[in-house]
Amino acid sequence: MDLSSEKLQRILSKYKFHDVVIDELQKIYRIHPGIVPSAGTYTFSDHTQKDLVRLLGNIPVQYGGRSYNFPIELWLMDSFPFTPPICLLRPTSNMFIREGKHVDGGGRIHLPELHNWDYPKSSVVSLLAEMIVKFEEHPPLSSKSNVDNKDPHDLLAFVSNIQINNGGSSHQEQMNKKVSVIGGGHLAMASVMSVLSKCKVDKLVFIDVNDSSTKGGSTDLEIFRLPQVEVSRDLSASAGSRVVVVTANAWSGEQSYASVVQTNVDLYRGIIPNLARYSPKAVLIIASQPVDIMTHVAWRQSGLPPTQVIGAGCNLDSQRLSHILDINLNTHKPAWVIGELSDNKVAVMSSSSVQLEIAAGSNSTKPLLDRAFGMMKTRGQRSWSVGLSIADIADSVLTDKMKTHSVSTLAQGWGGIGAEVFLSLPCLMGSNGSTRLAGVSLGQEEDAKLRQSVASLCSLMGQLRI
Repeated sequence: MDLSSEKLQRILSKYKFHDVVIDELQKIYRIHPGIVPSAGTYTFSDHTQKDLVRLLGNIPVQYGGRSYNFPIELWLMDSFPFTPPICLLRPTSNMFIREGKHVDGGGRIHLPELHNWDYPKSSVVSLLAEMIVKFEEHPPLSSKSNVDNKDPHDLLAFVSNIQINNGGSSHQEQMNKKVSVIGGGHLAMASVMSVLSKCKVDKLVFIDVNDSSTKGGSTDLEIFRLPQVEVSRDLSASAGSRVVVVTANAWSGEQSYASVVQTNVDLYRGIIPNLARYSPKAVLIIASQPVDIMTHVAWRQSGLPPTQVIGAGCNLDSQRLSHILDINLNTHKPAWVIGELSDNKVAVMSSSSVQLEIAAGSNSTKPLLDRAFGMMKTRGQRSWSVGLSIADIADSVLTDKMKTHSVSTLAQGWGGIGAEVFLSLPCLMGSNGSTRLAGVSLGQEEDAKLRQSVASLCSLMGQLRI
């Protein structure tokens, strides 16, 4: 491996963890000698540029009894290895990208390890191994010429995604649009009505949990018999759901906050594992309180990947913030509220109207965000508001919208967070769940708030019996 070029040495010298990066590059070279590091300039979606280390090469993918070389490009951010690399497919002129489960139309690669990046558990070597496995399951590249020449392997791959139906064709994996709402009371009813209004569902199942202190509403739904709505008290009715919303709470009269939260944890123990068993491919949207803790608990109890367990978190605040910035302050840039759903939450903004990566905090954006935050203080989190927010997230999953939502997700590895903790972070939400946007450097005040939340959430999690 040659790292002697002057430009590459100059770029490497600017990396925060220079020695660790060199060690990681050597590990990559030992396993994949054909993937070569070089100096490059990465252009972000807001057209800003940065000199970074670039890895170029091919990975071997077995498909249909043949071996193919898929060209890839990885960009190591200057905070690597504590932030994941940007991964791209680089098809040759005779290839085209097959947008799908792990690759978008622009060639950006989305994998579970990128979402759950946690150094030193995560590495480029393990990422490449996962990439090969996933690409062998769903090859993201095809040859243009092979289609014209009717190569049987490519035609077989194409035909496997098509089925004949009533004289036409449709994608084999038609999206299931069954939604289940677990819980009761105002928030559950608001979620039911919002989902019915916002989303095109095949079926909505409302399950009123007997042990929940927020039970109620099922009788009215039974009386008025809304179309496509099934009312049940059996969790098995949720089987095969694409989205499961959990609003159940079981507040007790205990004195300490930890004891009060423990009652919710105990309630979840009888709900979450069953939901995961009945709908192992569902995306769970948690709305029970405290949402960051209960999302963490649900993930632990479910055994599902963290991409499939998210909390409503700061999505409502984020949508309100963007609306205020857009309508009241005439700032047409995406913005999100991130962190714990508490007084420690902070706001971040994109640097352009089309940016899909969070811009680093700056003194120029802070006054604007603070002003927008002040305008939000009069708006509470009422049940119907949260219900609309939940429906918005559910719609992104059901339609594979890949819209960015600030939802409670596993934050470990994001922005240097080493602890296993759930916080609201901007995530692309689609049919496979959530994909986190990359972490950035925050301002000192914002970073301190996030660190304080991490410490307090970890402390509370340590007191609970999951």
